[in-house]
Amino acid sequence: MKFLKLKKVPVVTWSSPQPLNLRPRLSTLFYLCVGLSIFGLGEATLVSANVGVSPWTVLAQGVGRMAGVRLGLATLLVSVCVLLLWIPLRQTPGIGTVANALIVSLVIELSYRILPQPEAIALQIAQAVVGVLLVGLGSGIYLVANLGSGPRDGLMTGLARRTDLPIAGVRTSLELAAVAVGWSLGGTFGLGTVLFAFGIGPAVSLGLYAVGLIFAGVDAD
Repeated sequence: MKFLKLKKVPVVTWSSPQPLNLRPRLSTLFYLCVGLSIFGLGEATLVSANVGVSPWTVLAQGVGRMAGVRLGLATLLVSVCVLLLWIPLRQTPGIGTVANALIVSLVIELSYRILPQPEAIALQIAQAVVGVLLVGLGSGIYLVANLGSGPRDGLMTGLARRTDLPIAGVRTSLELAAVAVGWSLGGTFGLGTVLFAFGIGPAVSLGLYAVGLIFAGVDAD
């Protein structure tokens, strides 16, 4: 279980030296796109399982109810607020920050059309678990590319760096906080939301750990 102790994103041969890199190597761009594509597939797999939305969608639902705006705008508002939290954490955006929104959204749109939507609860739960694992793996690959992260991942890595706490624990805390605040504001959640909240932290940490070991022999200690 060494991966649960991981406190920082591994650096491998194809990692960018800095997030704000407008001329990255092709290999870095390749792994960025692969990671984000797997990330998007995982998100779509979770959604098509039909057992609950992600914790941050619960938060967006609550914000939308409170502000009287649609879910899409509420999601944007939440993302902007999270990005503002990057400032004291000294997180740097990059190509990956923009690519995160574009590639993940496109993959979700395309894959959701062909993914199964099971009716049996056992299959729904199994598919939700697969979705969480895919998001974790995709996150591990694209974060190691170090070309900038999405709002939530940037908040996660920034807090892990500043607090010197394991990434898994930091991410789980963020997801649970999002659910709690969203629910208190009127958002709704299901079994899949709970699975994601408790599973995504360890899944992302496992993804990072696996990528580090495969490409650079990185140890989690």
